[in-house]
Amino acid sequence: MRRIVEASHNFEPSFDLARRRTASAIGAVLLGLTAIGFAWMGDKAQELFTRFQSHNIYLTLAATPFVFAGVVWLTNRVSPAARGSGIPQVMAATKNLDLAYTKLLSLPTALFKLLMTVAILLVGGSVGREGPTVQIAAAIMVACHKVLRVPMTAGVLIAGGAAGVAAAFNTPLAGVAFAIEELASAFEQRVAVLVMGAVVISGMVSLGIAGDYVYFGVMHDRLVLRSVLIVTPVAGILGGIAGGLFSKIMLSFALSHHPWFLAIRKRPVLAAFGCGLVVAIVGVATGGLTWGTGYETTKQMIEGQSMPAGWFGPAKFLATAATAVSGAPGGIFAPSLSVGAGFGELLSFAFPDDPMPAVVLLGMTGYFVGVVRAPLTAVIILMETTANRGMILPLFLTAIIADAASKLVCNTKLYHGLSHGFLRQAEEPREQQA
Repeated sequence: MRRIVEASHNFEPSFDLARRRTASAIGAVLLGLTAIGFAWMGDKAQELFTRFQSHNIYLTLAATPFVFAGVVWLTNRVSPAARGSGIPQVMAATKNLDLAYTKLLSLPTALFKLLMTVAILLVGGSVGREGPTVQIAAAIMVACHKVLRVPMTAGVLIAGGAAGVAAAFNTPLAGVAFAIEELASAFEQRVAVLVMGAVVISGMVSLGIAGDYVYFGVMHDRLVLRSVLIVTPVAGILGGIAGGLFSKIMLSFALSHHPWFLAIRKRPVLAAFGCGLVVAIVGVATGGLTWGTGYETTKQMIEGQSMPAGWFGPAKFLATAATAVSGAPGGIFAPSLSVGAGFGELLSFAFPDDPMPAVVLLGMTGYFVGVVRAPLTAVIILMETTANRGMILPLFLTAIIADAASKLVCNTKLYHGLSHGFLRQAEEPREQQA
């Protein structure tokens, strides 16, 4: 009899563990499929807009700002938790698990965010789908655990977010690195197993359906040691400063108590209209190069096929900043990499004897690290998305320097700073009740 009782006690934890693993596995499969569908919708949206603006480019001066204003109005009215990137929302939920059971990580919010991000891409907004994919992935994980009645943990949210990054970029290692650097404040062995399991499953789904592809295309160029010692400090310092400036702008619009920023936040729809108008004007002035994620232009620069004019980087910076501060749903990963490519193109004029794609890659690293302050994630993303392992040491050196330079401009890490806003919103009702 005693053995039967002991066996039953051992069976219960094993059964709970099996349910947890089943929920995570099902969630990873679903988020992998969702990421593929989201990518297809985003690409189609950009194709439709490219066709539209090629025949009606001046109509975008009206269409883009009005859609920006409409999306922000609808977001604030229907689903405020869907605004912005999506990564800060997941960060906030890992710090306060009660938020995982609110609209912040619900399936309706995830669906709304997906549709609104596609809507912004339909009018040329400079947004990416990687940040939204992180929030959507976490929402799917939460839903699977609710259905199977499995307790939610921070590790599950971290695993979902990491799998979302991996599926969006087809970069498994970058997903793990992102979990370590950005989502997890304390990386334990149990969380590591969850992260790697979710990344592997979602990656296999993506690989099976979308095939084995390199996100930005294969880049074979390298730098000699002398060039590495000269170019990397420049790319790191200037890229870090520029990226830090972007983060400073975003945090100021979101959190600053300066009267000017408070006045803008009181009129979100009008502000979104103004931001949309800026995006439209920049898009028209650049012949459409700054519309959307910037993926095609960046890929061409990485592969050395063609280079846009030197003003692409600053113009894309302006379009991305205007889109990001508008409050519309959408990520900044892909647009930031595109801005970094434009910054790298400017650097290449100062170093004409070095391979242009290699300098562009260092510019992408410096700026992207300056924005997100995640050096390991940035290096692994760029290594995996260009299939170039010969540049890994210059990339690491640039990333380390850029991280330090960015901190001088903006001491608060962007996603962590934005996550505090969602945490404060969760605490306000409790304070009012007290």
